[in-house]
Amino acid sequence: MVKELLKDAEQRMQAAVDVLEEDLTGIRTGRASPALIEKLPVEYYGATLPLIQMATISVPEPRQLLIRPFDASTLKNIERAILASELGLTPNNDGKSIRLNLPPLTEERRRDLLRVVNSRLEDCKVAVRNVRRDVIKDLKDFEKEKLISEDELTGAEDDLKELTAGMVEKIDEVGARKEKEILEV
Repeated sequence: MVKELLKDAEQRMQAAVDVLEEDLTGIRTGRASPALIEKLPVEYYGATLPLIQMATISVPEPRQLLIRPFDASTLKNIERAILASELGLTPNNDGKSIRLNLPPLTEERRRDLLRVVNSRLEDCKVAVRNVRRDVIKDLKDFEKEKLISEDELTGAEDDLKELTAGMVEKIDEVGARKEKEILEV
């Protein structure tokens, strides 16, 4: 029973870290990355689809993205979506594809991006701690109901503490990696 609870806690914590990593791929760094625009919502015949479902996205040069729609009639919609986004990029439409040139990041913009990254890291740590809190509450309920002994409770709390520390360390590593990418000139 305790092992299942700890295993569930680990899965929930890992899910929070996975969401963080996916979320951070959308934050712009010095290099062009398709992840920057893959989830961009584009209006398509009354429905909203992510850009990745409507076009291929490639990186022909380190600071350029090339978008080739599957259907040429969607070029205008994709262009509108890029202009409406908070990316601050101007699309170059040649009739068949769209090129996005990414300007170098300014020092001020890098600091802003680091603030966003740190905020998301803290949100993830809070999510991990919330999982820990919920599991500790469940463990104490089990002990009150005499389903586990006091020793088992103490052991499980120690295991949970180690698990939480490991996840927070993982979050810090993800953050350090992203920070390095952003600061890279």
